[in-house]
Amino acid sequence: MVVRFFPSDNERAGDGDGERRRARRESRRAPGEAAIAYLPGAAPSERAQAAAAAVRSIAEADAVAAAEHDAAERALDRAREKAGKRAANVSLHQLARRGMSRWELEQVLRKREVDDTAAAAELDRLESVGLLDDEALAVSLVYAARARKGQGRQAIERELRRRHIDDDAISAALVDYDQEEELDRAIEVALKRVAQLHDVDDKTAERRLYGYLQRRGYSGETVAVAVGDAMRTRH
Repeated sequence: MVVRFFPSDNERAGDGDGERRRARRESRRAPGEAAIAYLPGAAPSERAQAAAAAVRSIAEADAVAAAEHDAAERALDRAREKAGKRAANVSLHQLARRGMSRWELEQVLRKREVDDTAAAAELDRLESVGLLDDEALAVSLVYAARARKGQGRQAIERELRRRHIDDDAISAALVDYDQEEELDRAIEVALKRVAQLHDVDDKTAERRLYGYLQRRGYSGETVAVAVGDAMRTRH
């Protein structure tokens, strides 16, 4: 069965007005929205048309908001990527110059105004690949302090703490520290130093030796033995 609607007399008389109404509906239709064909006499009411227009308006606003959100996300991703690259460049340049603790490198990144989030991510990355290793750094510093600088345990510990290496890493680096070896090193340092004090009297030489060895972090007992051995070489 086919149901057909026939226009009323008013609609027939107002064909011109009907065309204009259809034209207005076409102009309000959103881009891409399919045209709706109504059977004669079945056109939606003004209220229905207003409701449809409101729905279209909300949909268009949602589309604009979604596009703006996507653009903001892309901009944020680009900013994060840029900050990450800058953090990596600064870090690798610093580590190429000398060994650094995590805390030291963190301070450098902060002074260079690298974003905190990017800095933390870069520090974690460097630790994960072994380019930032406080325990290995502590071992290296202990070796250099003993072999090249002639420093004692106290001075070494002060230096490691100054560089904010944690206590566990310090203890691990000093676990094989030998007190007898430290005494031998202190005596060696004292003998070299006393040879440079030939132009002063014994009392002055002894006082200077004490201060010299104490500043290098040797214990009082070790200093006393080393100074005594060194002073006996003057006679």
